[in-house]
Amino acid sequence: MNLLRKIDRDAERWLLLTFYVMLVITMAVEVLRREVFAYSSIWGEEIVRYSFIYLAWIGAAAAVKERAHIRIDVLMHYLSPRAKALLYIFGDIVMFVVAVIALYWSIETVYVSAKFGSVTDGLRISKVWFLMAVPVGFGLMFWRLLQSFTRDLRSLRDGTAVFEGDKLFD
Repeated sequence: MNLLRKIDRDAERWLLLTFYVMLVITMAVEVLRREVFAYSSIWGEEIVRYSFIYLAWIGAAAAVKERAHIRIDVLMHYLSPRAKALLYIFGDIVMFVVAVIALYWSIETVYVSAKFGSVTDGLRISKVWFLMAVPVGFGLMFWRLLQSFTRDLRSLRDGTAVFEGDKLFD
């Protein structure tokens, strides 16, 4: 159980760190190869591109977890804890619907790619591995939205302040 808590708490952080380090190292190697040896590879560009795509989708899930998406908080300062909880629950439901639709269509895209055996231009490996970034991101987002929804319902039930995430300007 302790391991599952650690994974739940830090999964996105470790995935983001992994893809970021892979992106930075590959990009540095490719710049060095291009500038010093006047040679570059196709695989380096693809690794950087697909690492960035994974970074974006996993980062979106991390933002849902931490409630770090861009929002306008001016009106939230004037609302009661109950009204804030209801507004956040409404936002969770809307985002949940979007995540379910996006998850369905992104899985459809992965399925079509697998069915026709499409491969990347440089690495010549199945595009499924890279197209999976979108369903993985929306799957994580779906999970984090469920957690957020239950946390907000608990706040509404108990009458406590809803989790609002970190403020950018305070």
